[in-house]
Order: sequence, then C-alpha cells, then structure tokens
Amino acid sequence: MERLSAQDRILLWPDDFGWPQDIGALAILDGTRLVDPDGRVRIEAVREAVERHLHLVPRFRQLLYSPRRGLGWPLWVDAPAVDLTDHVQVFPLAASGDEAQLFLAVEHLRRRGLDRSRPLWEMWFLPGLAGGRVALFLKVHHTITDGVAGVALLGAFLDREADAPTPPAPAWTPARMPPGRDVFEDNVRRRIQAAGNALSKFAHPIDSSRQVRRGWLSVRDTFAEARAPRTSLNRRIGSGRRLAIIRSRLDVAKEIAHAHHVKLNDVFMAAVSGGLRDLLRGRGERVEDVVLRAFVPVSLHQEEPGPARGNREGVMIVPLPIGVLDPVRRLQLIAADTVERKKEVFRPPAGMVARNRVIQRAMIRQYARQRLANTYLTNIPGPPMPLYLAGAPLLEMLPIVPLTGNVTLGVGALSYAGQFNVAAVADRDGCPDVDVFAEGMRNALRALASSVPAKPTALGPDEAALGRTARGQTPTTPS
Repeated sequence: MERLSAQDRILLWPDDFGWPQDIGALAILDGTRLVDPDGRVRIEAVREAVERHLHLVPRFRQLLYSPRRGLGWPLWVDAPAVDLTDHVQVFPLAASGDEAQLFLAVEHLRRRGLDRSRPLWEMWFLPGLAGGRVALFLKVHHTITDGVAGVALLGAFLDREADAPTPPAPAWTPARMPPGRDVFEDNVRRRIQAAGNALSKFAHPIDSSRQVRRGWLSVRDTFAEARAPRTSLNRRIGSGRRLAIIRSRLDVAKEIAHAHHVKLNDVFMAAVSGGLRDLLRGRGERVEDVVLRAFVPVSLHQEEPGPARGNREGVMIVPLPIGVLDPVRRLQLIAADTVERKKEVFRPPAGMVARNRVIQRAMIRQYARQRLANTYLTNIPGPPMPLYLAGAPLLEMLPIVPLTGNVTLGVGALSYAGQFNVAAVADRDGCPDVDVFAEGMRNALRALASSVPAKPTALGPDEAALGRTARGQTPTTPS
C-alpha cells in the first residue's frame, strides 16, 4: 500500500484552513492543430492524446483515501474508473483575449476546488488568445508532486516531435479497494517497523547522534537563525489571487551568472530582491538596511533512484538584502550566502521535522502568524528542447505556486527551450500591486544584464527591455 509520506501529509492540512495546496503550470500553445476552423478546441483528439500517456502518471488514476481513525495515514488507491471528460476540459476566452483576460480565467479555474472523489488533477484548454494561440492550465494537488517532479509529470504528456509516434495505451485494470483488515494490518506493520528503526538507532549511538546533529542544524538554520522583518508582505491571505509574468531569456541569465561567477538561481533571487525593493518603496515602507527572508525549497530527488515523484524537498531560508542599492552587490551577497548555506547544513525532507499529526496541524495553524520568512521563491529547471502536446508546439511554460498562511507573494521561475520565465502569484487583497513587483524585477534583470561586459543583449519579449536593449541603449538601473 502506498501511504502518504510525512511530507505529503503536511501538504493536506492547509486545505482545511482555506489555503488550497494546488500547484499548477500555465502554458501557451500554438493552436493551429488544436483548433478547428470555427475556433473550437478539438478536445476529443486532445483527450485521446492524454489517454495514450496516462499510464506514465499512475497518480492521475488514483484517489486519495483516508481510512477511519486507527487505520493509519491516508493512502493512494486506484479509482474505479477515470473519465477524461471530468479532467480535460475547455474554458473559452472572449475573442482575441488578452493576457489580462487569461489571468482572470486562470484565477477562476484555480479557485474551483479539486473534487476529492476523483483523481486530484485537471487540465484546462483556453482558446481565444490573439494569433490563434491556446492556453493550457494544469492544476494538480501538491500531495501528488512538488515542483521538480511536477515538471517531469507534465513532461509525460509531451512529445519531442509534432508527429511523434505514440503506441496505444496499455490496458488498465484498477486494483480493488483494500479491505479494512488489510489496511489495519499494514498500519500495524508500519508501526512495528518504525519501532524497530527507533531501536536500531540505540544500537548505533554514534551514527544516530551524527544524524540527530545534522537534522538539528537544519532545524536551527530554518527556525532559529533570525526573524523575518515586519513588512506589509506578511498578512493573512484570503482566497483570491493576482498573477504577473516576467519573461526573459535563459542565455542572458546564464551570461549574468557566468560574468559574476554565481549560479543561475542567485541571479533569479537577486532579480526578485530588486522587485521586492521597488514594491515596498512604492508602498512608502523603509528599505534601507532591510534584509528580507525567503523560503527556498531544495530538491532532494537526486538522493532517490528512479523517476522523480511525490514531494522530496528540504527548505532553506535565504536572506534578500533589498537595502543594498547596487544590484550587482545584491547578487554577490546572495551568492556568497547561499554557497555557505548549501555547504554547511544537511537538509532532511521538510515533513521529517514533524511527523506527528497533532504537531503538523499545530504548526500549520501558526502559519498565519509565522515570522520565519517574508516570501516564497522557487526556481525549477525545465526541458531545454521545444516540446509538443497533441501535435501542438508548446511556446511558453510557467509555474503557478500556492500561497499559505501570511505569505502574500510567491515567485516561481521555470526554464524551457531557451526561455527563463517567471510567474509571481500574489494574494488579491494583501498584494494588489504585484505589477509593481514585476516591473521592479524586470528593471533588476536589465541592470544585471547591463553589468555584463560588451553584451547589451535583449532580455526577451518584455517590450521595454527588448526595445531599449536592441537599440543599444543602456537599461535603467532601479533606484
């Protein structure tokens, strides 16, 4: 039986507090082969393409089953049947829909709760964008996957060629629901195994003490190092969201990283710092000498053999020195700090910090008042080559992160086919000015690009950056 892990389970509880943990991806497709002459999505052909790949994602055919008290943690069971008309649907935009209309439609679909009586995923096609393009919004519950595994999950439905041969899907017969007796026996076995593991630690006290010490360093680094400064970024979130997109090119971001001897992720966090500086200054808040703190997930999938699945993330807190005026200096400080943090601290999966149900719920109840971090950032490596869905070229791809507690702004970056695009997800009431953050981040990227010797290269489709840089003008450095 496949039970939820401690880390997967801690992602269930926020739903009960009004913070749904649905993660997503927003993609833009060339609609030439997806849409008929009347502008309607060829949805049956799309469903057939999805069905041919469905066996590659077992969780998309499974239900999350919570047994009665005393029978252990929730477990995954096969759904009796999977009707793709429930999961792969169309939500048309108004004719020649613009990006603002797209964001409103995605928000409408995001707020629709996933039905726990069905597998916890939905795939929506949104035709009507200018140029015959079609948007794709994939929504998946966080218990199924984290960011890194989520990219692999989406990739299961994509092809490297428009007309890639796809064999028929193998026959699938759902496994029967396990009877209560089997669930009870499995729970007993797991408890005995856990007790045995605990006893084995006493037999190897030196190794056990080393593991405890390494885990304690992680907990201390995350929870006891410093408190996040009080800013307007931390307010109890509501149910509504706003979305802003920052487009850039991967080669430019890599050039910045290479020129300053830092990592791509450092460039991302430095650019976010510039956006946060402009956001708080625009609200009239003090930024001088302010160092914000960001939750940054650290993928642990490389520690497990086989394909990435489920949630395997540690947590790192990264200081963001928004009080530093010079964007290059901000980048250097962030890079130096992350090098030390990655070198010194072992990071167990986040759910291992608290495995007990009562402790987990108590922790989540405190999320609305937490002072550990001001924001949440994640940078996900995506596929480097162009991909296709049901024969349609995938033009862009962006991650949609969830918000929890009192973190009103989350930022996700995803590289894909030479692009390095960022989606900022903001609480509708707590961060209504997310566009100020987005423009501040663009300005920071331009300033960092201008610091690269003799390469005034365009940062991508953002109009202002493309126009100024292509003409050889020096981008403006944010104040």
